[in-house]
Amino acid sequence: MENASALRRDTVRDSYSARSQEYTDLFGHMDSTHASDRALVTSWAATLTGRVLDAGCGPGQWTDFLAQRGLAVSGIDLVPEFVERARDQYPDLSFEVGGFEALDVEADSLGGVLSWYSLIHHHPQDIETPLAEFARVIRPGGGLLVGFFEGASVEAFDHAATTGYRWPVGELSQVLVTAGFDVIETHTRTGSGYRPHGAITASRRSGE
Repeated sequence: MENASALRRDTVRDSYSARSQEYTDLFGHMDSTHASDRALVTSWAATLTGRVLDAGCGPGQWTDFLAQRGLAVSGIDLVPEFVERARDQYPDLSFEVGGFEALDVEADSLGGVLSWYSLIHHHPQDIETPLAEFARVIRPGGGLLVGFFEGASVEAFDHAATTGYRWPVGELSQVLVTAGFDVIETHTRTGSGYRPHGAITASRRSGE
């Protein structure tokens, strides 16, 4: 199982590495984001205190967005090309190359984690591992915001980079609860020209 998970991580990294410039040109700026997503992240950020991690930061646009709202934030991404671009574009912020399965972060030390479309390539059998790691590093009462492709069932689809997965809001919410979070709000959005979107805000449960 671990070998299969590692192989899937390598595939995700290599797929995005090969298309890093294309991805950055298309999505590596805030103008490419939906206004309601910016509003959601802004309102979520206002509830946080302490250090924040942008998990799956890509070329760093959301990391900078959070920093502009006064948060002490750093980014981590599996793709070296994204991290290099983020460091060049936002030299005052900290970015590291790495995955989410074993973060070099002390337990209960973060005020929040943003995971915006960074779990979409995790196989359903693997997704509990990064969520458990987020629960480990977020302090009780701290926040988690997850953005993802929403669907009627947990199913794979052909993402432009590599296989992605849709999740019903209810099922992913239950995985978060199992990982140690209380779900606060769920959001969905549908429309022409893009795949259905979902987002979940959650709080790290005390006493876990």
